[in-house]
Amino acid sequence: MPVAESPYAVEARGLVKSFGSNVAVDGVDLTIPRGGIYGVLGPNGAGKTTAIRMLATLLRPDAGEAWVLGRDIFTEPKAVRERIALTGQFASLDEDLTGMENLILLGRLLGFTKQDARRRGKDLLTAFGLAEAADRQVKKYSGGMRRRLDIAGSLIVTPEMMFLDEPTTGIDPRSRNQVWDIIRTLVAGGTTILLTTQYLEEADQLADRIAVIDHGRVIAEGTPGQLKAQVGAGALKVRLADQAQRERAAEVLERRLGSVVIREKDAVALTVRLGEGAGTTPALNALEELGLEVESFSYGQPSLDEVFLALTGKPAETQNDDAEPDAERVA
Repeated sequence: MPVAESPYAVEARGLVKSFGSNVAVDGVDLTIPRGGIYGVLGPNGAGKTTAIRMLATLLRPDAGEAWVLGRDIFTEPKAVRERIALTGQFASLDEDLTGMENLILLGRLLGFTKQDARRRGKDLLTAFGLAEAADRQVKKYSGGMRRRLDIAGSLIVTPEMMFLDEPTTGIDPRSRNQVWDIIRTLVAGGTTILLTTQYLEEADQLADRIAVIDHGRVIAEGTPGQLKAQVGAGALKVRLADQAQRERAAEVLERRLGSVVIREKDAVALTVRLGEGAGTTPALNALEELGLEVESFSYGQPSLDEVFLALTGKPAETQNDDAEPDAERVA
């Protein structure tokens, strides 16, 4: 049985959670070492948020067992909560209070004196680039500012472990990069991060290891490189001169290479996952012979998009968009 001195931040075995007839988590196993960033990657409705809420002791599992920082989530929930922080998908802030007032309120709830709460709030606002907005009402903050303030609020007391549940959902690319920098800084300071995300790039950029969850189950686990290695030798990326020719080109590549072709968001771009020994030159020659003009092509390591395609049979963006049940509402 894990103890407080365990080298693992999380050990979970066979976690199950259902909401009525909907099985949100169906036997999840996780082993997460202390330190670093562990990514839980999956589409909406995959079970990520429900798994996080069970580990954070906000939901009681229907079956299974788990320890967080060596503490049993069933028998020692208070000890778990004293050592972790959770930032959910939506900012949990009082819109009518200022940024500083929100942090002072949280500090007071955690037992700080008013003076100490204000001092800690000032330090956090400065560290998160919000000092100039300290006296502005939160309802006047941008989405990125709210997300940074929400994370700051989770750090009134520095946690041993932080659960970040889709922290960059709905914010602009610049704010997303700022949140990424904050996450890296937290890890450098010794905090273990468990990050859930549906953004493949985010998992690739941040996570040391990744668990891929789909339909409530872990379907793959490893470093980003290990997951990509499961896909094959690499990928052929093709850009066409004319987007009207894309469907015809995709058919030719699929037939010649025997692999599913991904239609990228760029209307003239195609990506083909390659197996060992795949001959790309004949496929490219076939495009030329049919008058399908290739503007450029390149070979590269598979992306996590291709990992999703290989594991689930679908690109990530076409996965089930149904959200998980509201865990707080149904608990």
